[in-house]
Amino acid sequence: QVQLVESGGGLVQAGGSLRLSCAASGRTFSTYIMGWFRQAPGKEREFVAAVTWRGGSTYYADSVKGRFTISRDNDKNTVYLQMNSLKPEDTAVYYCAAGSQVVPDNPSRYAYWGQGTQVTVSS
Repeated sequence: QVQLVESGGGLVQAGGSLRLSCAASGRTFSTYIMGWFRQAPGKEREFVAAVTWRGGSTYYADSVKGRFTISRDNDKNTVYLQMNSLKPEDTAVYYCAAGSQVVPDNPSRYAYWGQGTQVTVSS
């Protein structure tokens, strides 16, 4: 199994920045991709960004492209989500996920999930 723990959420003003971290442990060798999803109140969970462990290929939702950057540190088994130019619409619980299939934007292809970290962007 893989355990994922998110951190770094908090309160930030619009236009500000925040960096989320996702620490992975357990059978991380079985995972190929790490993704970030978010869920706002009253909305469905949506894809944010993903990165593959091996090649570092990145994938982004159109809504965050150019503002968010996903990266990974293989030695630390940690994935980061650098969020810049934050908007109130970015307010959500952000979830880290790990999967063995490279289908970045499909949550059903991720086998493991963290418990989420709250990001609140004030207007």
